[in-house]
Amino acid sequence: MVAKLSDVAELAGVSVATVSRVINSYGPISQKTKDKVHAAMRQLHYQPNAMARSLQGKSSQFIGVILPTIDNPFFGVLAGALEKALFERGYKVIIASSANNVEVERQYLQMLAANQVEAIITGSHNLGIEEYEDASLPIVAFDRHLSDDIPTVSSDNYHGGELAAQYLLNQQVHKPLVIRDDDNSNSPTVKRGQGFVNYMTRHNVQALRYEVSDKLSMQQADVEKIKQFVLDNQIDGIFANNDLTAIMLKNVLPNLPIVGYDGTPLLTLLHPDLVTIVQPVDEIVKKLVEIMLVKIGDNSAEITTDNIVSVSLKYK
Repeated sequence: MVAKLSDVAELAGVSVATVSRVINSYGPISQKTKDKVHAAMRQLHYQPNAMARSLQGKSSQFIGVILPTIDNPFFGVLAGALEKALFERGYKVIIASSANNVEVERQYLQMLAANQVEAIITGSHNLGIEEYEDASLPIVAFDRHLSDDIPTVSSDNYHGGELAAQYLLNQQVHKPLVIRDDDNSNSPTVKRGQGFVNYMTRHNVQALRYEVSDKLSMQQADVEKIKQFVLDNQIDGIFANNDLTAIMLKNVLPNLPIVGYDGTPLLTLLHPDLVTIVQPVDEIVKKLVEIMLVKIGDNSAEITTDNIVSVSLKYK
């Protein structure tokens, strides 16, 4: 049976009003009384109702985090870092994986709004979700342009592309390939390919492009198609759209210089020879949380639309 407020009060030997004041940190209460109430809550496994708190005009203390997937190591690390940073600031996190499915993401947005979250941090890879533009909640986006009114935090994708091109040129690459998204968006990730191609062009090298429909769930069949494209076109160096793709391609093209993107600590530990553009997760999370807290305090606050964090090249 689910414990009620009155059960906590009876076990702690205090009034229901006192339990409510302890939960809501309202009014002067002795530490002894607080300890008794918290001990009773733990014993009864009582959980305060976040919805009821929000209806009373109090903070629900919940933040919604929407990510395209947590199967990709980078987003798993990002989710963990966000959860830790938000917990340190007194917030709890509801993590939702949109699975690159528009309808799934719409349902998660509705669910998060219904649960009265304080704000949403999203790394959505779906396009055309009108609910983001219509949402009254504070929203901060990672690496995606969702609306002109939603601030975005991203790594310096353009410079990351330049660093990858510079590395491959130093490896005497003459016919490079860049693997890009084909989502036709104006999101920051598109700039990876732009930076790469432009740097190559400035050095009189023409880069070929290979577009993938789902950069987050590369399958072996996709890898084989890319391998055949590489062989058919005599490609001698590749800039992959993420580390997983880079590793999979390295397995089938071991003699080719390949640069990935993300720099997830576990992958770089397991694959010390992986050359990659490192996204500084801690700095990204710090910026996302800073902007989110400003938006929670004043949802009309003017915040820089594009917030860019520096990247670096990691090589053996």
